[in-house]
This record gives sequence, structure tokens and C-alpha cells, in this order.
Amino acid sequence: MELQVEGPNLEIRKSWQNKIDEEKERLARHHPGLVHNLRVTIESTSNHREGGYEVRLVATVPGDTVVVKRKGEKVRPILVAAFDRLGEQLKELQRKRRKAVRIKDDTVATAMTGTIKTVSPYESYGFIVSADGREIYFHENALKNAELDELNEGDTVSFVESEGDKGPCAAMVTVAR
Repeated sequence: MELQVEGPNLEIRKSWQNKIDEEKERLARHHPGLVHNLRVTIESTSNHREGGYEVRLVATVPGDTVVVKRKGEKVRPILVAAFDRLGEQLKELQRKRRKAVRIKDDTVATAMTGTIKTVSPYESYGFIVSADGREIYFHENALKNAELDELNEGDTVSFVESEGDKGPCAAMVTVAR
């Protein structure tokens, strides 16, 4: 996860930076690989109260951006509240995505086999060539028993095909060991 911390017209204190780093690590533990870029902005707000602050978190996730804003008098409690809210929103986003992948009408899904054609770990996706020769997209969140950087071209995988926004995609991808 790439982190950017900015404080327009404000010097970022070491204690604030330490708290941001701590909260970033907590996010990475609870939502591994989900957030690609996180921008934290701390501003002094003259219209709020004398000495008031606003913290804004902008998290870039695959296909979406999550924004959280919090205001208050002290930065550390605002940071904690903002990161807590961001964690809740990411959890809800993941829940919705899992629900969208489920097969409708309780249809039994048949696992297909294929081989890894390409892997792009920095972009968090890859392609599988199915047994019938079609290229099928998969995202790293679809992997069940491996990490994206552990995959190699030619690895055999099983998966369930589903329909994505731009065509067929693989869900529940498992690597044959």
C-alpha cells in the first residue's frame, strides 16, 4: 500500500506520523491487498474553531475510491476515528463484493481447470487459459490458497467462472499443489 501524508500549511508532527503508520499497518492486516493507495491530509481549519483540524483519508481500491473526513480539536483522536470509519467502509465494500460473486438461484457451480497465462502482481490481476482455450480474467481477491506473487505462468488452477463487468472472470481460484 502506497502512503502519502500531506499537511498543507501545517507541519506533520512525529506523533501524528507514528499514529498514521500504526493505523496503516492495522488496515493492511485486516484488509490485505485491498487498498492500493492511501492519502492522508491534515489541515488546520479556521472556520471550525480556533486550533481545529480536519483529517481526510482517500483510499484507492480496485474499481473504487473510499473517502473519509473527520473534524475536531486534536489530531490523534480524529485520526483514530477516521481510520476506524475507513475500516468499516472497506469491510462493507468487501462484503458487497463477496455477495456479488455468489451464484444466483442456489445453482451448483462446477469447478473448471485451467493454466495461468499471465500474472501482474503490481496490478493485482492475471489471466487463466481455460480447458477450452478461452482467456479468463481473475483478481487477486479470487485466490483461495495462494498469493498472487506466488503464481507462475503454467501453474494449474481450478476455478468457478462467473460474469464480470467486462466479460467472464474467475472466482474461487485454487492452485493445484
